[in-house]
Amino acid sequence: MQAVILAAGKGTRMRPLSDETAKPMLPVVDRPLVAHVADAAVEAGADELVLVVGYGADQVREYFGEEYAGTPVAYAVQTEQAGTADAVRAASDHLRREFAVLNGDNLYDVESIRTLFESGPAVGAHQVADPTNYGVLSTDGRTVTDIVEKPDDPPTDLANAGAYVFPEVAISWLDVPESERGEHELTDVLSRVIEAYDVTAVELDEWLDVGRPWELLEANERRLGDIERRVDGDVNDDATLDGSVVVEAGAIVKPGVVVEGPAILRQGATVGPNAYVRGGTVVGPDATVGHAVEVKNSVLRRGATIGHLAYVGDSVLGRDVNFGAGTNVANLRHDERDVKLTVKGERISTGRRKFGVVVGDDAKTGIDTNLQPGVRLSPGTTTLPGADVDRDA
Repeated sequence: MQAVILAAGKGTRMRPLSDETAKPMLPVVDRPLVAHVADAAVEAGADELVLVVGYGADQVREYFGEEYAGTPVAYAVQTEQAGTADAVRAASDHLRREFAVLNGDNLYDVESIRTLFESGPAVGAHQVADPTNYGVLSTDGRTVTDIVEKPDDPPTDLANAGAYVFPEVAISWLDVPESERGEHELTDVLSRVIEAYDVTAVELDEWLDVGRPWELLEANERRLGDIERRVDGDVNDDATLDGSVVVEAGAIVKPGVVVEGPAILRQGATVGPNAYVRGGTVVGPDATVGHAVEVKNSVLRRGATIGHLAYVGDSVLGRDVNFGAGTNVANLRHDERDVKLTVKGERISTGRRKFGVVVGDDAKTGIDTNLQPGVRLSPGTTTLPGADVDRDA
C-alpha cells in the first residue's frame, strides 16, 4: 500500500507555535506529530510513504530522509495551499496503484488504519458529539452512501476522519473544481468514488484532529499514556521517579527532584534541584526546569527554560522560551467556565476548565510575571518584571 501523508500546511490555527515550525513537525512526546502518522501507516502495512510538503518542507525532509522505519520515502511539493485534492494531485506522479491518504496532523490507532488498508476503497469515520464542524458520512450498513460538508442538520454523527483508501482510477479524478471555500476538496473525489464503488466506512478506535494548541496538549497527554518506564540518563540518588517516567540518555535529574509519570525528560534536559515535574509533562531536548519549579501537564520544547521558583501548568512553551524567576502561570477559571484561547482572531473555548498559556519561540518573561489562563505570547515577546499579563502579547 502506498500511503500519501499530507504535511504541507502552515497551521495558522496553531499559532504562535507554528510561526517557525510546520504544524506536522510540532512535538508529540519524543517525535513530531507527523511521525506518529507515518509510524501508524508503516505498522499497518504501508510499503511506501509519499509525503506532501510545503511550508517547512526542509524540516520534514531532514527528519524523514529517503527511508523511514525501513520504508522508502518520496516527496511531493504543494506550491500553494489550494486544498486536500490539490495536495494529493501534487503526489500523483508517484502513485501507480491503490493508495491511502492520511492527514499528517491527526492521531490514528494502528489497528484501525490496518483495517482501513484492508477494506479499500474505504474512508475512516469517527463518532463525534457535534458533526456540524466536519464532513459527515451517511451509510447503509458499512457502505458509505453520501458525504456532506459541515451540514447545519447532520444526517449522522459519523465524521470524516481524513483517512482514505482510493482505487487506482482515482489518480485521474484528482482534478476537481474549487469548492465554495476556494479549495480543491478531496471529499469531491471521495463522492465520485462513492458513486462508482462500494466504499467501506471504517470506524476508527482513535482519532484526534490536532489543529489547535490545546489539541496538541491532548495529543501529548494521549501518547504519554503509552510510554513505559525507562531511565538512561543521570538521576541523582536523592531524586524520586514515580510511575511511567522516561529519562533519556543525556538528561540530568538533580537532588530533591520528584517526577511523577507519565512524563518524559528528553536528551540534554536538566531538572532541579528540588523541582516537581507532574504527570503529563514533556521536558524537551536541552530544556531546563530549575530550582523549586513545579511543572504540570505541559510541553516544553527544545531549549525552553523555567529558571526557578516558578509554576507552569497545562501549557505549551516554544523553543528557547525563558521564564524569569517567580513566573507563575494561572491555569484555572474559578467561575467554572472553560478557558478560551484566541484562534485566527476569535476567542474560542478550549473545552478545558484548566488551560494555561501558549508561548512562541524565544519569548521571555521578567521576574515575578503572572500569566493568566488562555494568554498567547508571540515569538520574541518580552514581559516586564512584575507584569500581570491578561491578554495576548
